[in-house]
Amino acid sequence: MTRRRYLALLAASTLRLRGQGVSSRSVKPAPRGKPSGLPFNAHFVDVAEQAGLRSPVIYGGVDHKQYILETVGCGAAFIDYDNDGWVDIFLLSGTRLEGPPDGCTNRLYKNNRNGTFTDVTEKAGLERTGWVSAVCVGDYNNDGYDDLFVTYWGQNVLYRNNGNGTFTDVTEEAGLLHKGIRWGSGCTFVDYNRDGHLDLFVSNYLEFDFKGTPKPGQNSNCNWKGIPVNCGPRGLPPGLPALYRNNGNGTFTDVSVESGVSKLTGSYCMTATAADFDNDGWPDIYVACDSTPSFLLQNKHNGTFADIGLEAGVALNEDGMEQAGMGVGIGDYNLDGNLDIFKTHFADDTNILYRNDGKSMFEDVTIRAGLGVETRYIGWGAGIEDLDNDGLPDLCFVTGNVYPEVEAKLPSYPFRTPRIVFRALPNGKFEELIDEAGPGISTPHASRGCAFGDFDNDGDIDVLVVNLNEPPSLLRNDVRGHNHWLKVKLIGVKSNRSAIGARVTAHYGGKVQAREVASQSSFYSANDLRLHFGLGTVTSADLEIRWPNGAKESIPKVEADQLVVIKEGSGIIKTDKFRRV
Repeated sequence: MTRRRYLALLAASTLRLRGQGVSSRSVKPAPRGKPSGLPFNAHFVDVAEQAGLRSPVIYGGVDHKQYILETVGCGAAFIDYDNDGWVDIFLLSGTRLEGPPDGCTNRLYKNNRNGTFTDVTEKAGLERTGWVSAVCVGDYNNDGYDDLFVTYWGQNVLYRNNGNGTFTDVTEEAGLLHKGIRWGSGCTFVDYNRDGHLDLFVSNYLEFDFKGTPKPGQNSNCNWKGIPVNCGPRGLPPGLPALYRNNGNGTFTDVSVESGVSKLTGSYCMTATAADFDNDGWPDIYVACDSTPSFLLQNKHNGTFADIGLEAGVALNEDGMEQAGMGVGIGDYNLDGNLDIFKTHFADDTNILYRNDGKSMFEDVTIRAGLGVETRYIGWGAGIEDLDNDGLPDLCFVTGNVYPEVEAKLPSYPFRTPRIVFRALPNGKFEELIDEAGPGISTPHASRGCAFGDFDNDGDIDVLVVNLNEPPSLLRNDVRGHNHWLKVKLIGVKSNRSAIGARVTAHYGGKVQAREVASQSSFYSANDLRLHFGLGTVTSADLEIRWPNGAKESIPKVEADQLVVIKEGSGIIKTDKFRRV
């Protein structure tokens, strides 16, 4: 038995002895170093109102939340639903205990290609109200148009994109109706068996019902720092995740038992992200879990998965402690060609960065990377994205408390809090920025999901943010300077058409960066499926593509400052230089 395996098993046994409690560990922040003094050329401005995103995201009570169902919130997606080359917006919205206010619904906004959006929800057939959670994007029927899967407390929904601006609810005919009420949380399309058809993984958070859930203050799981608050997740039964195999004919079969997914018990599953973490060419699944160990489901190539989270080092932090896993960012922060994991957590704890060695082992580098300085806020949606196009991926996450009633008694725990940027430094560490990144970052909100993408096609990364009980934020990134960039859109042929699970490795200026096309990441959200690489001062990159079915292609000397569309087996079939709106 290896030392790492021994420590993992020891940590697992210790977890069983811990008492129940709310998700907070009272970790003291690390001391802040001297500012680097380096310029940061990304600048974020919230343009949601002028872009036409004015409807609020309704979710539970405003000043008081009686149940955990009201607190978790929901996500959003950048999706080019009409294939016009401009990402549109699908924004989730929940309800309230007393019922939804007028006009409360999920919303689809069409990109007008001029910095504004038009609400086409009714025309698209996407009006729906309920306790919604997550969205994942992918072309499950390989017809060339990306579809939507949406999770709920209640019944999840599969929307087929009809290719004419409308969607159809095909949940029942696809075989995805389930008995009873489940709290669907994270979800991801993933071709786990590499047959060219997107399968579906669904997290389920916990078992919740109004009659059986204690009221605020009723027991130890319903108090936070001496203040009565809504109960959970501890003290409530965890849900069980599910895996559905795509039959290739528009239907799915529940394979949770035979795949081993049904064995994943005892954790409160939230965001789910599929990626090849061990570089064997098969997609694995990472699930952030709240107040319990997170899961890393290693694909065994035979239709089954094994949870190696503890042994791989991504179930707990380096102290062997469980954390309140919410959001997940996936990317190659240290430019070694391996996909690392950034996970957000509760207040009074650090968000965590796991460095991947590419061989199923991760190392918690949170403190060494300079991230331990921030413990004030509850983190949600997150990404590993090169925000200033300098060739070094940065970290960005949104925050917001879950207890609006606490602020009156404990002003140091406000309900609305800023977004956070940790800019990458040349020495491999990160530096926290708030005001320096612009008013879109520093303005406080109670945020949850966020999606990263380039809504205005100007060659940088913008951020769509879900804010509870207010309109969303659309953070336009106005990058200054002359750094270069490259975007890659992939089209599968033998692989799934969305190219979910495809990896692009870019070689530029002596650097190597890997990125993968993912159906869900951040928190309950879906990013722009076009992969973005900042290149710094370099004007071209060599690309290596590994398609979901294992096929490989190499494209040398791809010119910077453009979008390239690459079709499986055909190379670059289209380029677009982009012009600023």
